[in-house]
Amino acid sequence: MTHPAELSATDAASRIAAGTLKAQELAEAMLDVIARREPGVRAFAHLDPALVRRQAAAVDAAPAKGKLAGLFFGVKDVLDTADQPSQYGSPIWAGHRPRTDASCVALARRAGAVIAGKTVTTEFATRFPGATTNPHNARHTPGGSSQGSAAGVGAGMLHLAFGTQTAGSIIRPAAFCGAVGFKPSYGTLHRAGMKVMSESLDTIGVMARSVADAARAMSALTGLDHGPAEAPRAPKLALVMGAMAEAGPETAPHMERVAEAARRAGATVTPITLPAACDAAFAAHAHVMHMESAQALAWEIDHARAQLSPAMRTNMDWAMAEPPAKLVEARAAFAAAQACFADAIAGYDAVLTPSAPGEAPEGIEFTGTPVFNTLWTLLHTPCVTIPAGTGPRGLPLGAQIVTPRGQDAAALMWAEWLRRALG
Repeated sequence: MTHPAELSATDAASRIAAGTLKAQELAEAMLDVIARREPGVRAFAHLDPALVRRQAAAVDAAPAKGKLAGLFFGVKDVLDTADQPSQYGSPIWAGHRPRTDASCVALARRAGAVIAGKTVTTEFATRFPGATTNPHNARHTPGGSSQGSAAGVGAGMLHLAFGTQTAGSIIRPAAFCGAVGFKPSYGTLHRAGMKVMSESLDTIGVMARSVADAARAMSALTGLDHGPAEAPRAPKLALVMGAMAEAGPETAPHMERVAEAARRAGATVTPITLPAACDAAFAAHAHVMHMESAQALAWEIDHARAQLSPAMRTNMDWAMAEPPAKLVEARAAFAAAQACFADAIAGYDAVLTPSAPGEAPEGIEFTGTPVFNTLWTLLHTPCVTIPAGTGPRGLPLGAQIVTPRGQDAAALMWAEWLRRALG
């Protein structure tokens, strides 16, 4: 018999709804995993087992069981929780206790999820990392900025977790930690109760153990069916390799293997080059991200500058020294790229592209570069990374599926098709 902690989110929630598994039984099994793995992984910024047990008991007592009943859902610590601290990865906000949940957290609770704890984020979901390690090798980074969420799912301590992405903060850490990461279309999950940094970019998404589990979470949170539906046929995939100059040596042969597996399963995989407008938007990303972040952190910069990391102070000083017109120009570059992307991949079902530059880098001081994610974030498209084997050091590698904005269910469908093709 499968141990409760090893059940998929879909199976666990279904058993709880059917009455063949108690949420309290599942909670004890998951807390045992956390007790074993957390000292090395350090995924949690806040963890209260007694609170977890009370939530599980409430799930069992409820007459109706939601779609996420009893599931352990981690919350990245840039999202507010009414019953746990929300500290945004910064000493400035140490001990902060909001009065309300973020919208996405409230919706997860409404669907029956157990909010297992707050997961470690880099400072304000930017670059300065926390203490989290990669669950597959503690000498390596889990990625960032959603590092605790990715590591918690990858270590089996969580069924699901919220992440946020401004450049590559869902897809890259999920790939590094061997998890599924889903960044939905921009604006799909409401950002009320989030410590927003970049108004034009920040997107809330989920991490999961499988595509089906990610789809279940999104269906529960939005009320819209995210499948994943059975693909009607093999897809036509546009292969976009992106910034290969910054990729590890394992990335090109890895993507060749992924593309060949897709072809053997019947897919058409065609290398394409995106329009110059996409390159211009990619180059403009730093201006939008940092200049909007400098606006978001106006209070912290003015009143608590000494408690910002040196890297954050450097980036904010640079952003504030740039002329305001640069932000207007950069946003216009985003709009131009967004306007041409659907036409650029017309005739294809989805884009196939690397999830990250390769395996997770050694050391936890650097979370890796988001160069294989930045474009898709600014285009506001849905993106899915799936585990796709391991690299030369035995660490996870991912493969990423991207579809046009609004085609979220299709992105999950083609990601599941690719997962099956990879075996």
